[in-house]
Amino acid sequence: MTMLAIVGIRGGYATAEEIVKGIDLDVAAKDFCVIIGPNGAGKSTFLKLVAGLLRPREGSVRLGEITVPGGNAQRAMASGLGFVPQERNVFGALTVFENLEMGGYLLGRELKPRIDEQLERFPLLKSRLRDRAGNLSGGQRQILAMAIALIMRPSVLLLDEPTAGLSPLAATEVFDLVRDLAASGLAILMVEQNALLALEYGTRGVVLVAGRKLRDMRAELLLRDDEVRHLFLGGGRKSKPIGSTSGSEEHE
Repeated sequence: MTMLAIVGIRGGYATAEEIVKGIDLDVAAKDFCVIIGPNGAGKSTFLKLVAGLLRPREGSVRLGEITVPGGNAQRAMASGLGFVPQERNVFGALTVFENLEMGGYLLGRELKPRIDEQLERFPLLKSRLRDRAGNLSGGQRQILAMAIALIMRPSVLLLDEPTAGLSPLAATEVFDLVRDLAASGLAILMVEQNALLALEYGTRGVVLVAGRKLRDMRAELLLRDDEVRHLFLGGGRKSKPIGSTSGSEEHE
């Protein structure tokens, strides 16, 4: 079942600036879709357009049966979208518990069971409830940021480089958690610089270059794509240009 449908989305940070140049993408329940590409490809901008943090010049975003007005992050969240940015994704001066409260401050009586739900999902947080979020390790902060986003029980979760700056062990732990979230029924769309590890965990891989989608296929197939390995993964033989249609096998 398609949970997120993106059609022809274009936009950037200024009226005359077009960083994302017409991207179509569907993400289904239990899909763990990872977006890779060189620096400046428009990956994070694309996520912000989908999340409603930027207003697109063209295109649409649909969550389930709901078409979300462009640039309306509040409506996107209410319609079932969760977003974890790369930076400033927790309140460092607040405790872990206070951060979780902030994630669901509009829930009223429903807030406590929602927090308990996340503590059951992420037992590590239960032992750190009274600690300031700023004192957590990088990996622990990412877990808290995901828990905050999940308080509202989204059907779609967007993650912007969740392993940036983490140790290899912490990065692996984050990927394990994200894979479990996808298996539980969420649709996951993740931007990630650690391309090799992301494709090893993901179910689908998408390559963005210069604001355009140039590959969309099963992650295991993308790992074997010679041109992708040459450009992003540091190996393989150079073959056809990455923009050629003959290598753009659609996901199955």
